[in-house]
Amino acid sequence: MDSKELRVNGERLKITLEKMAEIGTTPAGGVHRLALSDEDKQARDLFVKWLREIDLRVTVDEMGNIFGWRPGKDNDLPPVMSGSHIDSQPKGGRFDGILGVMGALEAFRTIRENQVETQRPLVIVDWTNEEGSRFPPAMVGSGVWAGKMDKDFAYSRTDFHGKKFGEELERIGYKGTQPAKKWPLHAYWELHIEQGPILEKMGKKIGVPEGIVGIGWYDVQVDGKANQVGPTPMKGRNDALCAAAEMILKVEEMPGKMGGNMVATVGEIHNFPNSRNIIPGQVKFTVDVRSWDDQMVAMAREELRNDFERVAEKRGCSMRFQEIWKVEHAPFDQSLMKKILEIAGQMGYASHSLVSGAGHDASYMSKVAPTAMIFVPSIGGRSHVEVENTGWEDCEAGANVLLHCILQSAL
Repeated sequence: MDSKELRVNGERLKITLEKMAEIGTTPAGGVHRLALSDEDKQARDLFVKWLREIDLRVTVDEMGNIFGWRPGKDNDLPPVMSGSHIDSQPKGGRFDGILGVMGALEAFRTIRENQVETQRPLVIVDWTNEEGSRFPPAMVGSGVWAGKMDKDFAYSRTDFHGKKFGEELERIGYKGTQPAKKWPLHAYWELHIEQGPILEKMGKKIGVPEGIVGIGWYDVQVDGKANQVGPTPMKGRNDALCAAAEMILKVEEMPGKMGGNMVATVGEIHNFPNSRNIIPGQVKFTVDVRSWDDQMVAMAREELRNDFERVAEKRGCSMRFQEIWKVEHAPFDQSLMKKILEIAGQMGYASHSLVSGAGHDASYMSKVAPTAMIFVPSIGGRSHVEVENTGWEDCEAGANVLLHCILQSAL
């Protein structure tokens, strides 16, 4: 068969995705598969098994990133890479991240069974801890590999129970010996669900993001004075939770105040001692700010810090504001984006260009090699939740486009 006529096996892709969704499945049909958990290990083991079944050479680096290698005619040439991540959000969805890994696996399976030889070697990858929900910040595996994050910093990250990233990586048996260090790449492709409502609303099957927004993550700690609620008058209280509530509203107001295309969110809150009859003495919460304009993210960070300090002073509390992660916006390669549009058109898939508001490993990869992403619609625009869904035909369409992007880059 002419390689231009190749198509993935949509039913096999569906079965593969469903098999993965059984690992960490939740009663509501989602997935709870946090990075370096027992569920993550089980999914990794299955992924490695599938890689070896199609004769790929498997390597694991010091960050637990898993690579499956397929030789080309000239293995001295920089390879073409594709993949995403296997870890999920707490009670997340069945498609986020995993579609990019299983879509690439299906493309590799199709290439193998049709005995297609490529000039360049091919690599499939599962990046460790893309979500950052258990071990913040996000995109740690690709960040260290790309040279944008320190390995020792990554190893030292702790979850809410105090368990360290490096120790958990070793516990599940995926602390590899290969250096987590970038090598020359010819191109990087990542298939992903859109995680927003645009493609579905427009009736488009394929999205071509122009890039990924810049992101700032901040940890905030507010310290007040805990006390018994009954005998303590309202006047003169140093209620850390009330101070935090005011600060959180400042976060919600920030995008409108900045007057630009920005989103700002508080997604995690920890209240101490968290008892109904004790005035809260300490609150910790997170702030997530995103915009295509990196300067706007930086300005919002300083505005929020100043706003928080004023609130804390007014309420007699102390406040600590820490930036734990910053990644600049990442424009994608124009020639690769054009290739996606051309391939989608040739296959009869309607496409649309947009910007990704979510973070992806492709953000760091764009600093290493020409990079592009392929989006498919998210039903209802929902993601990072158990009801996350994408039609099987759309999954197949995205994998077909990915297949030919890989082939055209590597032949």
